[in-house]
Amino acid sequence: MLVRESMAFAVHINMENCTGCNNCVVACPVGALELFTVDSAQKDKIYKVKDGKSVVLDFKGELCAGCGVCVEACPHDVIRLTGPWESRVQAKVQ
Repeated sequence: MLVRESMAFAVHINMENCTGCNNCVVACPVGALELFTVDSAQKDKIYKVKDGKSVVLDFKGELCAGCGVCVEACPHDVIRLTGPWESRVQAKVQ
């Protein structure tokens, strides 16, 4: 699992669940995600091997607005956002 943190939130990406459906990429309003398949695994990107090829999810943290549209678009719970709002939500529940 990869965790990328920015000032207000963290993005958690679990490639074990990724099927390469591309829903997150299409849904992202700022183009912060790119998904593609290549022959060799790249160490500087997020990837998993599927059918002998690496499935690469390129996440551009500098573009990500933390809106959560990609989270809602993913049917396999690959992407998760965490941030300070979680503690406020938990406080309201208790």
